Amino acid sequence: MRLSELLSPDRISILSSDESSLDKHGLLGRLSTLLSPQTRIEAPLIAETLAERERIQSTGIGGGVAIPHGAMSLLTNQCAALIVSSAGVDFDAIDSAPVHLIFAVIGPKHAAGEHLKTLARISRVLRSRDYCVALSQSTDAHGIYCSLVNEDGP
Repeated sequence: MRLSELLSPDRISILSSDESSLDKHGLLGRLSTLLSPQTRIEAPLIAETLAERERIQSTGIGGGVAIPHGAMSLLTNQCAALIVSSAGVDFDAIDSAPVHLIFAVIGPKHAAGEHLKTLARISRVLRSRDYCVALSQSTDAHGIYCSLVNEDGP
């Protein structure tokens, strides 16, 4: 599934410098609030799904990126949201570094293969450190969306 099908500018949130003190729990809540309107699932249920996965192991994959994700039986399609923090936030990443891009993905429980392909696609798009730094400095959700879709390719 293409990033253009998963994400939209209205599900991209850019943290202000005042919000850089948000902890992992607060970030998952914010992501859930972004995902809720598209999925028609209450934000607390989404937040619990994402938190459940985080209890297994942090999805902070290093290089300033985290990809919290989960599966829900109530879903029929995958959906994504993105939080961007120029200051960086603590997310218990494997490299212990602050995270600047928190890209959440939730999908249906019955589509594990598609979900894994989506996670791989996001990891590929965010593989370049320079690209991630440039995204994290952006202040325009629509510009971030267009950049991600372009980077994802045709």
